[in-house]
Amino acid sequence: MNALKAFPATALTAMIVLAINAADTNRTFAPLNVPKPAATNDAPYAPQPILQGGIVVPLYPPDSPQLNPKRVREAEYYNLSKAKPGRISWITNIHNPSIEVHLVDGGLNTGAAIILAAGGGHKTLNVGSESADFVPYFYNFGVNTVILRNRLRADGYNVQSNVVNDALQALRLVRAHARDWNIDPNKIGIMGFSAGAELAAPAALFFDEFDRKNTDGPFENISSRPDFTVLVYPGPTPFARGGTPSIPPNVPPAFVTCGGSGDRGHALWATEYFNAMLKAGVPNIEMHIYGNGRHPGDQMPDGSRMAAGLADRNGIPFGKWQDRFIEWFRDCGFLQKPGLDTRAARDSASFANRSRQDAEKR
Repeated sequence: MNALKAFPATALTAMIVLAINAADTNRTFAPLNVPKPAATNDAPYAPQPILQGGIVVPLYPPDSPQLNPKRVREAEYYNLSKAKPGRISWITNIHNPSIEVHLVDGGLNTGAAIILAAGGGHKTLNVGSESADFVPYFYNFGVNTVILRNRLRADGYNVQSNVVNDALQALRLVRAHARDWNIDPNKIGIMGFSAGAELAAPAALFFDEFDRKNTDGPFENISSRPDFTVLVYPGPTPFARGGTPSIPPNVPPAFVTCGGSGDRGHALWATEYFNAMLKAGVPNIEMHIYGNGRHPGDQMPDGSRMAAGLADRNGIPFGKWQDRFIEWFRDCGFLQKPGLDTRAARDSASFANRSRQDAEKR
C-alpha cells in the first residue's frame, strides 16, 4: 500500500488503463485522420490535401474552358495503401486539376520550389512514392514542394494538350503566388517521373507557345517557364521517335536520371533529351544513367517489384540519384538564399544572348 500511495491518483489510473488496453489483444485499432475525397455538390469538385498542412489551389477558375463541365463535379478516387494506413498510393478521376503546396519554415527556406509531376502511365497518378515522399525530403534542404494533380489520359484527356497545359498552368500559378508563399519567382521548376516527365520535358520547350495562347485571365503576364527541369526515368520526350522540336534560347537547365540497360526504353528517351540539349550547347545539363536499375513496378529476379521515387533499391547506385540531384541543384545556385541570382540563371541568360546573336548573323 505504501508503494501505491507514492503515485498520484491520475498516474495510477493511467497505468491501470494502459494495462487493460495492452491485455486486450482482440481489440482493433483504427487509423486516424485518413485522407478521403471531399463530398460532391453542384460546384466544381474541391480537391482535398493528401498530406497534412497542404494548401490546395485548383489550376483553373470554375468557368474555365480548359475544364470539362460535364465531369468537373465528380469526386477524385484515392487508392489507399493496404500496408500503411492513411497513405494514398495513387489517384484517378481527376477532373478539376490542382496543386497542393507545402511550404518551408522561414529560417530554412531557400525560396526554391519544385513542382512534382508523378507517373503512372497516364492511367493513375502515383502521388505516394513520386510526390508525397519528397515533401519531407526536400523540406530538410529548404525547398518548397508542390504536388501537381494533373488530369489523366485514362479519364479521357489528351496528354499533349490538356495534361501538358496542367503542368504549365501550375508553373504560372506558383509564380503568381510566389510572394504570398515566400517563394523566389526565379527558382521554380518541375520534376517529372516516368509519365510525369512527359509533362516536364514539353514544359521546358513550349512555355512561350503556352503563354502566347493563354493571354486571358489573371495570369496573362506571368511566365510559365520552368527555371529548371528534372526528368526521372522519363517517358518519351518531344525528341523521341525522330522528333526535332525547336529548343528555345532560354531553355532551362536539366537534370536527367534513369536506370541503364535494365530500363532500356526509358534510358533511351532520357539520352535523347540530354543529347539534344548537349548538342545545342545548353549550360548546366547533367545526366546519370546507372548500370543497374529497372523501371518502377518491373519484376526483379527475387520476385519483388522495382521501387519508385526515393525508395532504397537494395544498395544499387541508382538508389542514390536524389543525392546527385541535390549536388547539381546546389551547384546551380538554387539552394542559396532567396532573391540572389543563381548560377543557372546567369548561364541561361548568357546562352540566350549568344543564341540570339548567332541567329542575327545568319
